[in-house]
This record gives sequence, C-alpha cells and structure tokens, in this order.
Amino acid sequence: MRKTFKKLAFLAMPLTMAVSSVATADEVNIYSYRQPFLIQPMLEAFTAETGIKTNVVFAKKGLIERLEHEGKNSPADIVLTSDIGPLYDVVEKGLTQPVHSDVLTSNIPAQYRDPQNRWFGLTSRTRLIYASKERVAEGEIKTYEELADPKWKGRICTRSGKHTYNLSLIGSMIAYHGEAEAEKWLEGVKANLARKPQGNDRAQVKAVKEGVCDIALGNSYYFGKMLTNEKQPEQKEWANAVNLVFPNQDDRGAHMSISGAALTQYAPHKESAIKLLEFLSEAQAQSMYAEANFEFPVRPATPRSALLNQYMGEFKQDNINLQKVAELRVQASRMVDKVGFDN
Repeated sequence: MRKTFKKLAFLAMPLTMAVSSVATADEVNIYSYRQPFLIQPMLEAFTAETGIKTNVVFAKKGLIERLEHEGKNSPADIVLTSDIGPLYDVVEKGLTQPVHSDVLTSNIPAQYRDPQNRWFGLTSRTRLIYASKERVAEGEIKTYEELADPKWKGRICTRSGKHTYNLSLIGSMIAYHGEAEAEKWLEGVKANLARKPQGNDRAQVKAVKEGVCDIALGNSYYFGKMLTNEKQPEQKEWANAVNLVFPNQDDRGAHMSISGAALTQYAPHKESAIKLLEFLSEAQAQSMYAEANFEFPVRPATPRSALLNQYMGEFKQDNINLQKVAELRVQASRMVDKVGFDN
C-alpha cells in the first residue's frame, strides 16, 4: 500500500493539484524512496538555513511510475532513492536532467556520481560478509570470490539474488571478471547456500546467530540498526554474534553502493532544488544524513558516527563508478535466473 508523507500539508488532493494551487518559488517537492525519519532532520536544517520549504511524498515503490504518468505536469523536483538501482532506472527512463554544479562535483567523489551529472550519491554503504564469531576463524574468508569455495558448502545465507543489493554486487563481479567467470562464481555461491535465499539482510545475521549458516551477506548499516535496536533487543544478540569482514582489502576493496538523488526532467523549482542537492552534499547534512542510518558520508573527510568508527573504522573501498555497475544489473538478473540461484 502506498504511504504518503508530507512535511506540512497537501495530503487530501492529488499531489499535482495540491502543489499547483500553492506553488511558490521558495519550495522543493521531493519524491522519496527514503523513509521520512531519515531525511527530515536535513530538510528542516535546509529550510532553517535558506527559508525554502520542502514537501515530501514517501513510498516504498511506484514513484518512478508516478513520474512517468505525470509527465510535464509532475510537481516533483527531486527523486531521492535508497539504492543505485532505482536511481539508475529513473535516469534511464529519461525522467531526470543533468545538474552542472561545482559544489556537487567538489563534494561527491567521481565513483559516486553519474559521469553525465544525472544522479548523485549522498550516502554510501558496503556489502559486508557477516561471519560467525564461534565457527569462522579471523581471516578465514577475505574476498567475495571465496564465497564460491567448496569449503563453505552448506554454510552461506543471503537474501534473494534478484534483490537490488545483490544485483549490484553481482554486477560488480561481472565488471571485474567478465560474464563467464561471474556466472561460475554465482553457481559456486549457490552450491554453498545453507538454505533457499529468503528474508532481508537482518534475517541472514539472525540465521548466523542461530547456527543455520556460518557466513552471510548484508549491507553494513544493518549492523548499526541491530546493535542499537531497543524495541527488539534480540537483534543486539544477532549483531554481537558476528564479526564484520570487509572483503577484498588486498585488491580492489569492498563493494560499495549509495543512496542518492536526481533532479527531475520538468522540475518546476529547479533553482531551489539544486540548492537542496548542494546542501545535502555539504558537511553538516552529510554527517546528519549518514548518522541517521549508520551509513558513510560520501563527502571526503566528513566525520562518521561514533558507532561506525568503533566497529568499522577505515577500510579500502572499491572505487569503480557505480554507473558501470548499474548498467550490468540486467545481465546480473538474467544470470540469477540462469543458475537458478533463488530456487
């Protein structure tokens, strides 16, 4: 079911009608795949600094289709996404426009922005290997490639191979090894699964804690979410049962992905929207944004949360441009089907 969030008003009428009736130059309309609590503090800081109001529509899915349907009449200025996948999709559908900004170019490293300036990363995360403290020795696994080693047969858990997080990882394997070698690797990982892919990333760490498997794939920010979960304190036990393995530290570095944003094709408040994008790339917003979800700021030399410094510290990150990885997601999806990864 679609859920709509709005900072101040325009809930009753269709969004297009509501915005057109009250539109001013000093506002920005945002379609967001990111949950409201993650972005609201930065938006409030932006309004306090600039006087520009922000209006947000949140949905877990369907916003790209909404943009397509609305066309030139869309009130949306910016699309915020929680992963490179939907960010790439909205660009490929021709629903965005490039932004040429020295601020964005200076603040966001090249691997985290589109070469044609059509999308920009705002926070980053890595795809970790979560390893059992009890059953996996330190240094026993060091790379993504080793996930296909027969020694791990019946010992790996992961969510669906078709999930956007795994498609990005598989896409990176294709980028580095070619399609044939990546397919052999994926077949090897499938042969090592302890169970059929299922659940979310946290469910994999839970499975490690319960002895279902010994290692699991998961995004880095879930560790922070589990370790600080007061509503479900059993998740703290899951987190404390694993060591964090940052893969490929001796070569290309750990696979990274992003949350990000793009300026819509027909943005009615283009100037204000660009100001918001630039604001989100600056140090204050970067720290706030990243800390809210235990992610890493993309802006260099921006302080990380205390929790990340304590448990993750510095590590080598893969610097491949994510545009290249995103372009390989279709091949990755076909590969998942071909090897029957999710069966």
